[in-house]
Amino acid sequence: MDKKLKKELFKILTGVVIFFALLAAEKTGICPALFDNKLISFLIYLVPYFISGYPVVKKAILGIKNRQPMDESLLMTVATVGAFATGESSEAVAVMVFYQVGEWFQKYAVGQSRKNIAGLMDIVPEEANVEREDGTVETVDPDEVEIGDILVIKAGDRIPVDGEVLSGESLINTAALTGESVPRSVRTGDTVISGCINGEGLLRVRALKVFEDSTVSKILELVENASEKKSKTENFITRFARVYTPIVVYAAIALAVIPSIITGDPATWFYRACTFLVVSCPCALVISIPLAFFGGIGAASSNGVLIKGSNYLELLSKPDTVVSDKTGTLTEGNFKVYKVITEEGISRTEILRLAALAEGMSSHPIAKSIRDELSSQVPDYVINTNLVTDTENVSGQGIICKVEDRRVFIGNDKLMRDNGVVFSEVNDPAATISYVAAEEDETVRYLGAILIRDQIKKEAGEAVSEMKRIGVKNIVMLTGDRKEVGEAVGKELHVDRVCAELLPQDKVSRVEELLEDLRKKNAGEGVLAFIGDGINDAPVLARADVGIAMGSIGSDAAIEAADVVIMDDDLRRIPTTIAIAVKTMSIAKENIAFALIVKIGVLILGALGIANMWAAVFGDVGVSVLCILNSMRLLTAKKTI
Repeated sequence: MDKKLKKELFKILTGVVIFFALLAAEKTGICPALFDNKLISFLIYLVPYFISGYPVVKKAILGIKNRQPMDESLLMTVATVGAFATGESSEAVAVMVFYQVGEWFQKYAVGQSRKNIAGLMDIVPEEANVEREDGTVETVDPDEVEIGDILVIKAGDRIPVDGEVLSGESLINTAALTGESVPRSVRTGDTVISGCINGEGLLRVRALKVFEDSTVSKILELVENASEKKSKTENFITRFARVYTPIVVYAAIALAVIPSIITGDPATWFYRACTFLVVSCPCALVISIPLAFFGGIGAASSNGVLIKGSNYLELLSKPDTVVSDKTGTLTEGNFKVYKVITEEGISRTEILRLAALAEGMSSHPIAKSIRDELSSQVPDYVINTNLVTDTENVSGQGIICKVEDRRVFIGNDKLMRDNGVVFSEVNDPAATISYVAAEEDETVRYLGAILIRDQIKKEAGEAVSEMKRIGVKNIVMLTGDRKEVGEAVGKELHVDRVCAELLPQDKVSRVEELLEDLRKKNAGEGVLAFIGDGINDAPVLARADVGIAMGSIGSDAAIEAADVVIMDDDLRRIPTTIAIAVKTMSIAKENIAFALIVKIGVLILGALGIANMWAAVFGDVGVSVLCILNSMRLLTAKKTI
């Protein structure tokens, strides 16, 4: 709690204590001389009234002066002045004091909500240590760092701009950006992101971006603009309050004047009009609904998810279809050897060695994956490409070359058949298969096969099943891969539909078709969310109702194109965010229903003279506090993964 909030609380509590002391004295008759005289009683009750309510009265007067009077401050001021005028001084003070209690609860709740986002707002580095050509280190403002500058990141320092590690090894704390408490290991050649905190080691980093283009700046811009994009519910409440407040004022005037003329009892109806004004104040709706959305965005950010506005949070609460890219989103996006099949008498290491030598000069991802696998099996082995001669690349089939003076064949089944190799065909539609054969005694012998796959992310299956559990009706996977590969991955993940062999422009067209089908089936309703890596999928992210960027730390395209940014690669954050959105909408609807039911009930009872000013205090302040406390339940949304 900040100092300003503590100071306000002290004033309110002082007013509450004085009010209850005066109320006790009045009701028990301890000092009848003070309360029998209406003027003295009025002056005494003004003390707690102004101690607690001076800001409200001041705001109402300024509103009238600026010709913008129609707000809750005017309603409270008119109602309490009316109560004083009818001799109900204690009730006038009660209204103002408890109204301020409700206002304080609102400020406290907003402050608590901001704590969930405060970590993001605190990621801005204050300085950068730049290593100059003469070896000296100069401390500068992060804005002054230029691309190519060498930065010295000491233990405990916040990384000022995105960069590449030139030397050193350390653990990087990414919690402020990803919500992940486990530090990430970095070493020479790795990329580091601005806003993260260096652990124990000393790092020398080459700046890859200037500060304004770095991840930390993009995130801050996103967070600062999030409040501008309001949900339909928030916009409705805002418009409702603008229309509702003047209607209430005119209704109260009518309630005070018309029955008074008919009955000849103006005091009674004036009191009822004041009660009507108090209970009709729209605070509960105006405060608690935006607070619910603010809390939802804060809860998501504490889970490492940035949502660009409450409108996207509202859309996420009702996803009908979730469409996902495959490579880099549901899969790792890196080819790896996951299986090696060998013939009798051939070792796993030998077949990998021959294949790595044959592919030694290739930059193809499959060749790289074979070399990486050999390195993991035999760390000290050095691939000597001088042992390889007479290399022939057979288009669409593979490679034929001489390794240590014997011909080696590595490629697909067509390469084997065309060269008369008798081999055992492997059936794995999700894998890229490299068959290996070599000459032995003037014949070509089949040695085995290397199976390479883009590995499915370990959390992908859990994320898909969890999305279905919480109400997503249709999960579609889009991929540019072969149909056999796409369908194999889709079957393993249990997605509902696979669309394969798509070019980037085909993905946009397919999403358009899915959107059209969705609108037809749901009478124009239903939300389609797209999950992509935020770089190649930017057009599709922009076209979907909600674009969700995965694995997008450091990706400008992700932050620009997506509506929701997952700050690490964990797919399980998506169902978590959907659950937060659903809970947010549930709380907002509960607040609207509860506030309207209670207020309408007390309004009717007040107009009939059954409910007094104390009931009106509950109908306004009590309902507001309860709605605020209900919204604050979102602040307890714990990290679930």
